[in-house]
Amino acid sequence: MSAAPLSLQGIHKSFGAKQVLRGLDADVRAGEIFSIVGPSGAGKTTALRLLDLLESPDAGRITFHGKSYPIRSSESLAQRRRMALVMQNPTVFRATAFENVAYGLWLRGVPDAELRGRVFAGLDFVGLLEAAKEPAEKLSGGEQQRIAFARAAVLNPEILLLDEFTANLDPFNVRLLEQSILRYRHETGCTVVIVTHNLFQAKRLADRVALLLDGQFVEVAPAADFFDHPARAETRAFLSGEMAY
Repeated sequence: MSAAPLSLQGIHKSFGAKQVLRGLDADVRAGEIFSIVGPSGAGKTTALRLLDLLESPDAGRITFHGKSYPIRSSESLAQRRRMALVMQNPTVFRATAFENVAYGLWLRGVPDAELRGRVFAGLDFVGLLEAAKEPAEKLSGGEQQRIAFARAAVLNPEILLLDEFTANLDPFNVRLLEQSILRYRHETGCTVVIVTHNLFQAKRLADRVALLLDGQFVEVAPAADFFDHPARAETRAFLSGEMAY
């Protein structure tokens, strides 16, 4: 049996005296949408930054198909180029929508004809083809987040990491981005890890859901079981609102 595309094994992470993660364990399966939920301050974004090789764990291993990579090594850079991260607040450059989506492809030296085709396809995928020549910084917040998603998608990542990627957006853009995620996973087989406060979003999108609490995953289960038949008292308390965000 081949190794899981993404695995966390006994991950510990502290910042100063504050221990954020304490023995995090999970295997993320190929092609699934894996959602991490939990109270504010539980360490969800820290976990995502570790997965994107932006931070090193203090202990434990993160492996990709069974291999781990030292941070800031040439090997970790190669692995990061097989992933893409979309943050809560979209970053757009003072350039057109087309140029924003093209940026990662330019860095990778993609030939111009192929680059143009992939960028236009990416813009069309998120419904912004007509905005290709528009200054990205003048687009709405929802449109900028769609630009950020397109910029990640055109890289054809094996693993897509999403950190509260629809927080504070209007329902139209939330729906469009969620549909884009489901369609993208269906068409490419990409493995997706989503951090979200929106339990309804996790229920709509995820194949499996993990509750992060006190630095550990206290329950990891298929979405239907997680929401309808949670096994742990902590999960039931979290879902019922007895545990504050």
